[in-house]
Amino acid sequence: MAANLKQQRIPGYCALCWSSCGCISVVEDGRLVAVEPDREHPTGNTLCGKGQAAPAYVYSDARVLHPMKRTRPKGDPDPGWVRISWDEALDTTAAALKRIQAKSGPESIAFSITTSAGTAMQDGYPFVERLRQAFGTPNAVASIELCAFAKDFVYPHTFGVPLPMSDVANSDCVILWGNNPGTTWLAFGTRVADAKKRGAKLIVMDPVRVGAAAKADEWLQIRPGTDGALALSIAGVMIEEGLFDTDFVREWTNGAFLVRDDNGQFLTGADLEPGGDHSLRVAWDEHRGRLAHYDTQAGRYTESISVASLVGARDVETVNGLQTCRPAFERYRDLCNEYSPEHAAEITWVSADQIRATARLIGSSKAVSCYAWAGLEMHSNTTQTNRAIACLYALTGCFDAPGGNVLFERVPAAPIFGGELMPDGMLDKSLGREERTLGPESIFGWITSDALYKAVLDRNPYGVDAFVSFGMNILVSHADGERGARALDALEFMVHADLFMTPTATHADIFLPVNTPWEREGLRTDFMVDQAASNYVQMKPQVIESLGESRSDAWIAFELAKRLDLAENFWGGEMDGGYRAILEPSGLDLDDLRNAPRGIEVPAQTRYKKYADATNGTAPGFATPSRRVELYSETFLAHGYAPLPEYVEPAVGPISRPDLAQDFPLVLTDTKSPHYIHSQYRHVAKLRRHEREPRIDVHPDTAASRGIGDGDWVVLTTPHGGTRMRARYSKSIDPRVVRATVGWWQACDPLSLPGYDAENESGANLNRMIGNADYDPVGGCVPHRSYLCQIALLQE
Repeated sequence: MAANLKQQRIPGYCALCWSSCGCISVVEDGRLVAVEPDREHPTGNTLCGKGQAAPAYVYSDARVLHPMKRTRPKGDPDPGWVRISWDEALDTTAAALKRIQAKSGPESIAFSITTSAGTAMQDGYPFVERLRQAFGTPNAVASIELCAFAKDFVYPHTFGVPLPMSDVANSDCVILWGNNPGTTWLAFGTRVADAKKRGAKLIVMDPVRVGAAAKADEWLQIRPGTDGALALSIAGVMIEEGLFDTDFVREWTNGAFLVRDDNGQFLTGADLEPGGDHSLRVAWDEHRGRLAHYDTQAGRYTESISVASLVGARDVETVNGLQTCRPAFERYRDLCNEYSPEHAAEITWVSADQIRATARLIGSSKAVSCYAWAGLEMHSNTTQTNRAIACLYALTGCFDAPGGNVLFERVPAAPIFGGELMPDGMLDKSLGREERTLGPESIFGWITSDALYKAVLDRNPYGVDAFVSFGMNILVSHADGERGARALDALEFMVHADLFMTPTATHADIFLPVNTPWEREGLRTDFMVDQAASNYVQMKPQVIESLGESRSDAWIAFELAKRLDLAENFWGGEMDGGYRAILEPSGLDLDDLRNAPRGIEVPAQTRYKKYADATNGTAPGFATPSRRVELYSETFLAHGYAPLPEYVEPAVGPISRPDLAQDFPLVLTDTKSPHYIHSQYRHVAKLRRHEREPRIDVHPDTAASRGIGDGDWVVLTTPHGGTRMRARYSKSIDPRVVRATVGWWQACDPLSLPGYDAENESGANLNRMIGNADYDPVGGCVPHRSYLCQIALLQE
């Protein structure tokens, strides 16, 4: 804890979101009075308005500062909250969890952990997740299907790793696909802006011309949810015009491997002779006119090969007779050719000329980076869309190359999330696992809110009776909020940890008050945005005393662990033991970090093209089944999904549902407000002044045809429900699309601005009117950003 001098300027980083911008906290007489950018920090060049408004957030009268207990039945409009001690709150929670665990098993208790990308959970996330794993429940709502499923779970099926960081400092072409970092990841956004200033070309795919799109060399105003068709079309032009890295595709992808026409599977050594090796793949040696065998275990051909063919059908004699086979790349090329620019223009609303121009810009650039995020996550076709973009990016040959998407060297750190603590066999019980065998459920036990609601309300496939919620405002941030409210009220027990009494928190039995990042320590071992940032390790100091009885998420996790008889998995209940475990591989000392609040740099140089590094005798390749970039995914085929990135229409769109489009002719896409973080901070006057009311952006022509004026209140309806918002004219949006902001519920008393009932159509909870019926088959992603709707003037 910093000494209480009259004024202190304390270095750290802002932990309110993923960007973790370096900052200076100004403290006077023990009170936080300002937060400023720390320009000596690798992510501190600037600080957003949300970070600068931290004092108002810290000292807000809306915070709940003491543990609370419900005294009235679930469903009562007034929970009857009464203040209790921490011991009573934690003991009550532990007793309820033990009781329900003994009765129905740990799987009958679900956790939810709010995202560390858009909340202040990053300080405590590892410890809360460790608690969940040690407790033994395979069910945690982690919002991964809303935020990072594609970049963290889909890209590994192509490149073997999650989507790496864009090396924009060395890029001559930067692609932002469904990503506006200037408002969502400021440390990255400033680097993109710097790249543009020095002459890099900027390509942005976004339905609305905002942020980076306004400065782009090519802004592709795409119909929401049709990005997969666009990626295939761009790739088709690049292939047709020879604007791709042929050598990379031939030598480092599985494009040359022959695929059987009869079953869509790779031709293997087992096909060629009885008892043959199934792990061998087969290519055609173009110059020698013979088959060549590739060993997937060793990551190389078993004999020298001159040039592996990327196209050309071959009739191959197999143990089952003559089979026609074609290279995987040819199959990919043919799929791309189905989406000519003219055909793709009909689907995506992007002109054929612009598709060709974009393909030529990408294909003629030597160092291309591509970053995609939330704009591509919340669709019913998320997986194959991102597979299509990944395969397109593979054509550039820029993966892990200077100016491409690069795996920067990182300071070694131990993951302490506790996956090894999960009891054997429990992950098999994860809700949704049977349906989504490649989804986050199967890997980490991260379930969807829909799966949770089914288990609570329908007891399908089994019942969930308790909910341990850390900061997630599930009724506002997830789809089908009305059903969610019924599910929360049906629980036997719910505990919620948060700073504010959110709509979700009102359904809890016990409320645990959480403090802000300025009232606790935090450790970060990677600031991500470039090599200098990845070299940086920092122990963020606590700069003020915790208000009231609020405590950190990490402290709560440790205290619950003690009461659940799990202290041996939590370093004897000592948090410093956890920090030291994280730091152990780095060789850094915890006390040294505390004595260097500005952080410690661990120098490292970027090694590019690590997949080709043969220093130890054999190039490692990629962490995929073939050890190559996988244009054609045999893993997908084995699990019943298309092995190529086939385009799938948005499930609730004008083409797939013309019956609905008659009554709901507009495409709704949602967005986070740049002035707030998800559903937080609308109570802060400094921020609320910039966006006072729930907003829907609509083209003037669309509004005029419905008698809607700029600033009028409108009723927004979908096939699943309705809500109200204030119209804002925008010529930056297609007349067939409207864009609404999510997260509205909080009042702002200093400005006399109302709150909105998140559980009623008279409120402004956008996600209440999005249904859970249609979702991505692999990740469970719901189409928050590509849904049919209609708007009409609100009649008072």
